[in-house]
Amino acid sequence: QVQLVEFGGGLVQAGGSLRLSCAASERTFSRLNMGWFRQAPGRERDFVGYKSWTGGSTYYADSVKGRFTISRDNAKNTVYLQMNSLKLEDTAVYYCAAEPRASYRDYNAYVYWGQGTQVTVSS
Repeated sequence: QVQLVEFGGGLVQAGGSLRLSCAASERTFSRLNMGWFRQAPGRERDFVGYKSWTGGSTYYADSVKGRFTISRDNAKNTVYLQMNSLKLEDTAVYYCAAEPRASYRDYNAYVYWGQGTQVTVSS
């Protein structure tokens, strides 16, 4: 069983930056494919980004491309989501997830989830 815990959410002004962390309990974290999703009130959980366990494949939603960056530190069992140039529409609960069984863009495909962390962007 993989346990995921997100850190780093909070309140930030538009144009600012925030870095989210997702720590995994699993010793085989280095072999886990990781995704980030977000869910705003009244919306479905949307794909934000994905990074393969090798680090060789990284994908982003069009809405965050060029502003968000996913990285991972396998020695620390942690994946990061660096968010720059934040916009009001980035306000959501952000989740990390592991081990997609199908499309990495489909939240239904992921087996393991963190509890989520709130990101609020103010004007």
